[in-house]
Amino acid sequence: MKGIRQRYGASPLHLLLVLCSFILTVYAGIRLLKGDTLGVIMWFIGAALLHDLVFLPLYTVTDRAVQGAFRHRKPTSRSRRPVGWINYVRFPAFVALLLLLVFYPLILNKVPGFTAYTALSADVFWGRWLLIAAALFAASALCLVVAIWRAHEPRGGQEEPPPKEPGRRQA
Repeated sequence: MKGIRQRYGASPLHLLLVLCSFILTVYAGIRLLKGDTLGVIMWFIGAALLHDLVFLPLYTVTDRAVQGAFRHRKPTSRSRRPVGWINYVRFPAFVALLLLLVFYPLILNKVPGFTAYTALSADVFWGRWLLIAAALFAASALCLVVAIWRAHEPRGGQEEPPPKEPGRRQA
C-alpha cells in the first residue's frame, strides 16, 4: 500500500475511483456514438467553440464589470466585505444560467407536445426556473450575511503568545 501511495500520490481508493470514472466515460462515449456519430462529434466541437469564443469572453467581461462596480466604492468601517465576496454572486448566477442553458427548450416553451409525455403544462418551467434562481441567490445572500457576521464577531479569547524558541532570549 505504501508503495502505491508513494508512486501514485494518493490512496488506492482514489486510483480505483478514477479508473471507474474512466470506464464509465468510455462506456457512455461508446453508447453515445452508436447513433449519429458525426452529429455528436459536431455537437461537441460546436459546444467547445461556442463556449470558448462566445460564453467565456461574455462571462469574463460580466464578472469584471460586477467586480469593478463594487471596487470603486470607498469602503467604510460598516461596509467591509469578506474576501471572496464575488463568489457569492458567481455561484448562484452560474447554476441558474447552467440550468437555463440545459433546459432552455422547456423554459422558453420551445418543445411542442411535451405535455403529452409528462402531464405537466409547458407554462410551469419559466416560473419554476425563476423560483430556483431566486432561491439560489437568496441562499447565497444568506451565506454572505453569515460570513460577514462571522468576520465581525469578536474573538473568544486572547491569542496565546508564540512558543519560545530554545536558545533565544525573549526581550
